[in-house]
Order: sequence, then C-alpha cells, then structure tokens
Amino acid sequence: MNRILIVVGVLIFFASCKKDDNSDIEIVPPRTLSEVAVEDDAEIRAYLETHFYNYDEFDNPPAGFDFKIVLDTIEGSNADKTPLIDMVESSVISVSSDEFALTDEETVSHTLYYLVAREGAGVFPTVADSTFVRYKGSLLDGSVFDGSFETPIWFDLAALQGPLQGARGFSEAMPNFKTGGNIIDNGDGTFTVEEYGVGLMFLPSGLGFFNTAQTGIEAYTPLIFSIDLFTYNEADHDNDGVPSIQEDVNGDGYLYNDNTDAQAEEDAGITLRFSDFLDQDDDQDGTLTRDEISDEDGNIIFPYPDDDGDGTPNYLDPNVS
Repeated sequence: MNRILIVVGVLIFFASCKKDDNSDIEIVPPRTLSEVAVEDDAEIRAYLETHFYNYDEFDNPPAGFDFKIVLDTIEGSNADKTPLIDMVESSVISVSSDEFALTDEETVSHTLYYLVAREGAGVFPTVADSTFVRYKGSLLDGSVFDGSFETPIWFDLAALQGPLQGARGFSEAMPNFKTGGNIIDNGDGTFTVEEYGVGLMFLPSGLGFFNTAQTGIEAYTPLIFSIDLFTYNEADHDNDGVPSIQEDVNGDGYLYNDNTDAQAEEDAGITLRFSDFLDQDDDQDGTLTRDEISDEDGNIIFPYPDDDGDGTPNYLDPNVS
C-alpha cells in the first residue's frame, strides 16, 4: 500500500459498453457502490466460510513461533478446522459515492470483517492517528500485491480516509487492534516491541480502491490485509492544539465530513475548504483555534473554554473570539 497510497482519480475503464465513434476504445461508466457492495460481501463471506488461519499456533505458541498468520483452505486434512466466519468480528461503515467522484449520489453501508489473532498489550489507536505497522496486502485468491514484510512503516490513518486515496478500510479497521507493550532497546539501533497486536482485515472494494485498478489489483476487488501493530502517535494534523480525533465533531469516525465553518467559508467566497482537523481556524472568526484554547502563556486549557456557556467551545463558536 506504500506504493499505491496516492490514487490517481482516473475513472475510465476499457471494456464493452458505449463505443466512442472516433476510436476503437469502448468506455464503461463506473458501477454503483450499492451494486458492488452486495457482490463483495457475498464473495468475502464465501471466503471466510471456506478458509481458516493457524489459530492452534496462536492459542498454544510453539517454541520459536513468529506469530505470523497463515491462511489455508478447509479441505482434506484440514476439513475439521474452524472457519474464519466463526471467528471474525465486523463493523459497518457508510461510504459516499463522493469519495470516489461518482456521479450517482448515494451513501452505502459496507461491512468490513476483522480478526484479532493476538490482542496487543497496549492501547487502541483511533482513525485519526499514525500507526507503526508491518503489513501484507493480498487478494482472496492468495496473490500478494503489496506489503512491508520485515520493516515496519508509519501510516497516517487520517490520510487513508481521504477521498480518492483508497484503502479507507485499513484506517477504519485499525482501531480494533491494540498496540504492543514494552519497547526494548536492543542496543544496536533496533528495538523490540513486546506483545504487539496481530490481526487480519477483510475489506470490500468500497473500502478499498473500488473502480480504480492498481498494480496487482483489478477494479472492484475485495482486499485482505494482515497487520502487526507495534505503536502509534496521537495526531494533531493542523497543530491547533486539538487532537485530530476530537475534531470529528459529529462522532461518526469519518474526519472529512466535519467542517464547522463551511457556511462561513462559502459566504466569504472561499473555494479551498478544509475539514476541521486540517483547519487552524475552525469557526472562521479570524482567531486561530490554538489561541482560543490557550492561556496567556500558551498552555492548552482543558476543558476548552466556553465563554458564553452555550455548550459550544469558543474555538467552534464564531460568536466568541
């Protein structure tokens, strides 16, 4: 996913549909989220019903076990294995067609499935944080399209949520896993994280790249990610003193549909608008958010000041500066 984080928003595919009179290229319009979501869920569930992971090793780790998830088919000598469908948990995420620049206007519920193979000893990150992970991305047929298999890398989960970024589900699933515990300095420039979280996530294409093909991934393809979650950093993307997750004002877990000063920006003729977690003046009152929540020495005041007592803190209230 480090190779395909930035997705080019080209939504034209070549197949059999309406033909261009001036060439041999035939243009297929994007399919709808609602149509594909049903197909993807059926495909993922079929996989979960016919596959298992090496849970015996996780339950009773043998000497030298590396805590790597291995997936296999339930058949033959593995016919008595417990299927993934009996072990996974799920969450439902609303996805808007706007996120893929689709012309049809719809918001469709998508189910992501996740498996906690080893619960970490640390804490749960949020969708707004940065996480230090080792991961592998694969398809339901087992082919691997991407990964950082040995060396962990940082992922800004909030950035992954962004429209046309792709793999939003990676961000949405990550808060279901815990980070590791103690971090041990090995004395050679490397570190060991004890009891890090290990898991799987199964994403429908609407929480992946949907109609934009990637290297090794065709359009409308469900994805599997295996992850080792080592640690995280709480993020404040606009450095305004309010952690990004607290700028999810409506509390739906999606950071890009919270823009407190949208109407003020529109009235002012501002065309480049920012969600609250990327906006240093969240209420467009001319006073920076950081200044509205800090004392004269620059220390953050918490709870955040609400001078008029209306339940809306100053930094979100254009009537208080």
